[in-house]
Amino acid sequence: MKRKTLYFFAWCLLLLSSCTAKDARQASYDDVVRYCDGKIHLTMSQMSCHDSMPRNLQGDATAWNLRANTPMEWCSGFWDGCLWYDYALTGDTDVLQAATETASSMLYLSNAPLFDHDLGFLTITSLLNGYRLSPDSLTQSVYREALLSCADSLALLFNPKVGTLLSWPRNVEIFGGHNTIMDNMINLELLFWAAAETGRQDLFEMAVSHADTTMAYHFRPDGTCYHVAVYDPQSGAHLRNCTHQGYADESVWARGQAWAIYGYTMVYRYTHAERHLLMAEKAADAYLRLLNAQTGVSHEPSASSDYVPYWDFCDPAIPNAPKDASAACVVMSALLELQQYADEAKADEYKKAIDKTFASLVADYRTADTCPAILAHSTGHHPAGSEIDYSIIYADYYFLEALYRMKIR
Repeated sequence: MKRKTLYFFAWCLLLLSSCTAKDARQASYDDVVRYCDGKIHLTMSQMSCHDSMPRNLQGDATAWNLRANTPMEWCSGFWDGCLWYDYALTGDTDVLQAATETASSMLYLSNAPLFDHDLGFLTITSLLNGYRLSPDSLTQSVYREALLSCADSLALLFNPKVGTLLSWPRNVEIFGGHNTIMDNMINLELLFWAAAETGRQDLFEMAVSHADTTMAYHFRPDGTCYHVAVYDPQSGAHLRNCTHQGYADESVWARGQAWAIYGYTMVYRYTHAERHLLMAEKAADAYLRLLNAQTGVSHEPSASSDYVPYWDFCDPAIPNAPKDASAACVVMSALLELQQYADEAKADEYKKAIDKTFASLVADYRTADTCPAILAHSTGHHPAGSEIDYSIIYADYYFLEALYRMKIR
């Protein structure tokens, strides 16, 4: 009898400790949501119009550097996406109003001349999130029509001989052919979504062709990816691989690897094809393998526990190279979806990576109270000397998306 009583009390203590740990995690999550909401409101208080959008800031600056809201500014949609996710997390009607007003400023894209592949980034982050998260059916209808028009525009970049979308029409001569960058995987969602909405098989087949061709020519055997693949626009032959934003052609640019993980996870959501799931997992496993090796190197800001990658895994300046919080945020958001599709063992591995990434970002990458950005220490275009160790709006966007995915999973 005494033994049974001891077992009972031991079980109660175990249950209590488990509940306490769960409550602590919930409190931490809620605290982070409140922190982010405060940053959103601080930015809202500084926005006087929608002609320009937040892009970046350095250190603990008290205001964003703004960029003109044009098709040439690929980051214009991320601020609206931040608003939509903050509204989804908090239910704040002031944020909803700001998100709706900002989305209205993006509707011009449905009639604007096509500039490049970033039309997907511009509209997925703003209008597609608005379509999914707005509580107003009339507003959703307006977004839907604009998105379908933009999908038709994006499809104009598809070269059937190559099998992919052209990323940068302005850079064909520079690269010596039809260039496709890994970032372009994200834009496929606009085509997949439009195909699902309308039954347009041609849009679906374009997106699948792009994903499959990229699988064939953009990856190394170990699952790491090149940034750029160049093809002959007439014959469709693959010519070469190179980088534009990484350290070197054969290096592993962290955000490029992040785009690969996120892109193929999204593709699998629409195709349910095992090859796309396996590619997402292979890209994720390569990233985590490199990241786990990195954590054994002493570096700032928090020694070997930091689970945020250097901007390029192969930069010889490591451990004195800059970090890229944006890459960590993209991967964290992607893994939150990918773990739902993976088997139990991989899902557990991805969950541990999510937890480590979240802990690192919350512990070491938050900004000062007077700074409107959520996260610091991202790297934009290192070879060009641009946005090195900055807060960048897309890091905040994917961090908020990750918080939203944590909420709904």
